[in-house]
Amino acid sequence: MSALASRWPRPAMPSNKVMGLLGVLTLLGCVLLAISQGAYGLLIANWHQGGAEVFWHIRAPRVLMGVVAGMALGVSGALIQGLFRNPLADPGLIGVSSGAALGAGLMIVVGWPWLGARAGPWALMVAAFAGALLVTALTWRLARREGQVQITRLLLVGIAINAGAGSALGLLSHLADDEQLRSLTFWLLGSLGGSQWPAVSVCALVVALALSLPLWHPAQARALNVLSLGDTSAQMLGVNVQAVQRVCLVCVALSVGAVTALVGMVAFVGLLAPHAVRLLAGPDHRVVIPGSALIGACLVLLADTGARTLVAPAELPLGVLTGFIGAPAFVLMLHRRAALA
Repeated sequence: MSALASRWPRPAMPSNKVMGLLGVLTLLGCVLLAISQGAYGLLIANWHQGGAEVFWHIRAPRVLMGVVAGMALGVSGALIQGLFRNPLADPGLIGVSSGAALGAGLMIVVGWPWLGARAGPWALMVAAFAGALLVTALTWRLARREGQVQITRLLLVGIAINAGAGSALGLLSHLADDEQLRSLTFWLLGSLGGSQWPAVSVCALVVALALSLPLWHPAQARALNVLSLGDTSAQMLGVNVQAVQRVCLVCVALSVGAVTALVGMVAFVGLLAPHAVRLLAGPDHRVVIPGSALIGACLVLLADTGARTLVAPAELPLGVLTGFIGAPAFVLMLHRRAALA
């Protein structure tokens, strides 16, 4: 350490309770901003002039879906990075996002004629959710050898599965007509515009059940902390590595699969949110996991607010805005981390 660094020590980090309170207040501010802004501004003055209907039927389910999606992606990113012991990992590495995209692409382009028109948008959501779970299960099965899963092998299998799913999506895009191609492209770019109370309620229930263990059970966070020492050291310290892997993958597959099935592909949130928490509060997963939920929700809400307001009354894709926000923020965090090292 240089003499200058020793003369000017790093400032002490706030306590975890203070950071948690600030995170909750920030999320509440983002929720209020997302509710009030849009092509139709919601103010007290226009509440009785159609504002109540806009709030209950359009804005509220959309904002709730943004919170659910951000929390699911943020926590899933923290779990995957802890599982792979790699800060560059995100939920897409295990094939959950590509599986959902492939399922949705098959439904849009090929379709299931026997479902009929009565299936409506639920058919697309079910196909995307089923694709996410099936591809994740296939990735896990191919990565197993002699009853165990090695993280390196899981990573390589995930890369291969993602490449295969990407090629299949390319083929579907080639076979699609103009209307199908527009639908597929719009879904791949992500949007909260289709959020309605029935679908949002189902998605929120699935995500709440999937994330209840990592969010509220400290043993899972402690196991990820020990796992950072390596599989062998973790086993010597009493951690059931295979059980931790299974729990993390099931939680990620269910939560990200449910969110992706409803809103489409949303990039960068699972990668950015855990990095931000580690920079602010350190690497303890007991803090990183809930902190990633708060920051992920804030990021999605801010991006969706921008998507609805920047070119109003038109709307930008959500995935484009998360990329525009996430890429420079991620570079800035890396630069700050290097400066503090």
